[in-house]
Amino acid sequence: MTLAFPTRHSGPDDSPGFLMWQATMAWQRVLREALAPLDLTHPQFVVLACLGWIESEEGQVTQARIAQVAKLDPMMTSQIVRMLESKGWLERNDHPKDGRAFLLRPTRLGRALIRKAIPAVEAADANFFDALGRDLGRFKVSLKTLTE
Repeated sequence: MTLAFPTRHSGPDDSPGFLMWQATMAWQRVLREALAPLDLTHPQFVVLACLGWIESEEGQVTQARIAQVAKLDPMMTSQIVRMLESKGWLERNDHPKDGRAFLLRPTRLGRALIRKAIPAVEAADANFFDALGRDLGRFKVSLKTLTE
């Protein structure tokens, strides 16, 4: 007996969503391997890297600003920030003007970790996305289109 799926795709390899999911899973495996020696998860890396980028560009960094830049759920951001704080990689202080906000900054250990993690992730990205060759630029434009 053949099961008929209510789909407009000829199969899994024709579904852009399924292909995106497979590519994302493959990419996340590569990043997990790159970050494991640093005892850092990919979401933790994203928050730390955003913290470093925002701090260098804007000075003071709030948890809400990190969530906005990383396009993360505020609750998830809060959980990641608490974990990073418990590991001694960032400091979380009350905002002097907004009682609901926290100011974040990497600790000395956090800054050292960012300096190690960014090259590891960039090397993993380069190896993974190298398969796209000259199409990488178009791929990045497509990704930006999908996230806007």
